[in-house]
Amino acid sequence: MIDQPDTATRTYEASSMWQQIGEAHLNQEMIADLAGFKNSEVNYRLALVNVQTNGVRFLKTLIYGLAGSLSEDAWAGLARIRHREVGDPISVTYHGEQVDLDYLRAALELEFIAKQVDLDQAEVLEIGAGYGRTAHAIISNHELSGYCVVDLPSTLELSRKYLAAVLTDEQFAKVEFVPVDKIESTLADRTFDLCINIDSMAEMSAETVRSYLALIDQQCRHFYVNNPVGKYMDKSLDSHARGEEAVARALSTGLLTNIIDIHDNRAVEAQARNYVEAYVPGPGWKCVADEWARPWSYLWQALYKRQGR
Repeated sequence: MIDQPDTATRTYEASSMWQQIGEAHLNQEMIADLAGFKNSEVNYRLALVNVQTNGVRFLKTLIYGLAGSLSEDAWAGLARIRHREVGDPISVTYHGEQVDLDYLRAALELEFIAKQVDLDQAEVLEIGAGYGRTAHAIISNHELSGYCVVDLPSTLELSRKYLAAVLTDEQFAKVEFVPVDKIESTLADRTFDLCINIDSMAEMSAETVRSYLALIDQQCRHFYVNNPVGKYMDKSLDSHARGEEAVARALSTGLLTNIIDIHDNRAVEAQARNYVEAYVPGPGWKCVADEWARPWSYLWQALYKRQGR
């Protein structure tokens, strides 16, 4: 038990740290006007933290919260994905597992897909695999017949290196890497049980997206898409750090160019109806499931099935 000071020796003075905070951030000048104080150093010292200098803190908080929301099935799927530490991701420890945002998303995506598609012995096509985390997640959880990645040559080089590092030799042997300029010659007359696109169709030209949807219509049985529902112009999010030209290019790509408030759930849900309609690969396809793709407010996921196949 801590020894209690007697009444005569009790002290309630500010620590040296809070003396400095009071002088620098809670002085009369700083608190004279309530306008904007919650987005200033006043509140950064009292309740919030500076969003400009605490990005990793917020990312880890996001990861921690998302990890706490996973179902038992999603946790089991995540645990089967070995070597997630390759590349040194920003991560937290939850249930004894090192977890990062990419693979938490992958676990949630896989859970969503597996409710609608039998992945065992499936042939999977992924358009735009990034570094390969979705392929890694699915191959680690299901005995596939094959996994075909279509991407730009520079990105294929990264995903090939990454998947070779994280998969077993037997698993890696099932992965095929196809550059975009070889799609027609390599994929002609082939069929796939599932096609996947995550975070890239919204960054392609509308013409390119329609070309991919035609390919999916002709050669796939299911289509999973996870992309932004629309565009946004909230400069407070990143100060348009890549420049206004980059912003203009981003606003011009994809099938959905409506600018919406991505942090208004009603606006996102309303635009999601347009999203679901836009990504239908062709006649005879039906959307069998769609919902918000956590954690980003503006991402939506939908799964389509070709009827009669």
